[in-house]
Amino acid sequence: MTFLPKWPTFLKGKEVVIANAIIAILTIGGQQLFSFFTFSCPCHVGQNLIYGLAFLGVPALILLVVGYALNNQTWRLVTGKRSPLQAEGTQNQLLQCKLTCFVLCSITGRALVAPVTWLAVTLINGSYYVCAMSEYVSVYYYGANPNVTASDRKKILAAFPCSQLVPPELSRARDEVILLLRYQSQVAGWLLIAVVVITVFLSYCLASCFSPLSFLHFRYWTSYVHNEQELFDEATDQHSKLYAIQHIRKFFGFVPGSENIGEIRIPSLREWQAISGLAFLKLVDEEHYDYSLLHDWALKGSVDRKYLKLDEDPVTTT
Repeated sequence: MTFLPKWPTFLKGKEVVIANAIIAILTIGGQQLFSFFTFSCPCHVGQNLIYGLAFLGVPALILLVVGYALNNQTWRLVTGKRSPLQAEGTQNQLLQCKLTCFVLCSITGRALVAPVTWLAVTLINGSYYVCAMSEYVSVYYYGANPNVTASDRKKILAAFPCSQLVPPELSRARDEVILLLRYQSQVAGWLLIAVVVITVFLSYCLASCFSPLSFLHFRYWTSYVHNEQELFDEATDQHSKLYAIQHIRKFFGFVPGSENIGEIRIPSLREWQAISGLAFLKLVDEEHYDYSLLHDWALKGSVDRKYLKLDEDPVTTT
């Protein structure tokens, strides 16, 4: 029974590894479903290569872009970079450039998990590679008729991924060509996995070697950053809520959820129009923005004091 409570401690600090493993598993499952329901080699000269490479490369590219887009560090890196205040706050350009490169490499490493998994799984499966490269294999070593023209030979080779289109006398040649292409594809897939694993391992080793922190100090720093972010998110939610309450109270005369509300404010038609348009950040001064039209309206100053007591008729106070 003492084994179970150790799991949270063991998993703490390994969120990135767990997330990457989940992404890889989901990618593998998605690739299998994608291949089963959508992939069908055209078995036609000139189309096989485009079709096979499209299934290999396009999903990987999409997964790479999605990986960048879903990483908060991407938007933290690019948001506000053209702001004048950002330029004023950047003192050491060399240090800033090094930090940017480090963060970009970290983002890229995480974004590559899904596309690399896709490429590795598809290459090990071999179907896409067989479709793409079938018409470029020489059949002279497989007992094929050498008297056929080059165009006819390409047509025959392009039809190899589709067994029903291959003449019976070329069935053995087809089987051997498919085995050769699967061999090439699977070797490429395992080489890709080996290169990625070795690269990731060496990258972590180099990062650890050049780290200014000791092992335990690094674990403390990681825990601190994680806890700080959680507390910051909670404080951001509470601070923005309290700030918005002030503007809501000024417009409606009460705060949602309040008990014993004695009166409510009646906004004028002009005030409804003032807060009903399309809103964007409005620069108030060099360091502050209005976040919404309601925010802008609430900061403008005095408003009329027309209130409605909940047990009386509307009255106007000064």
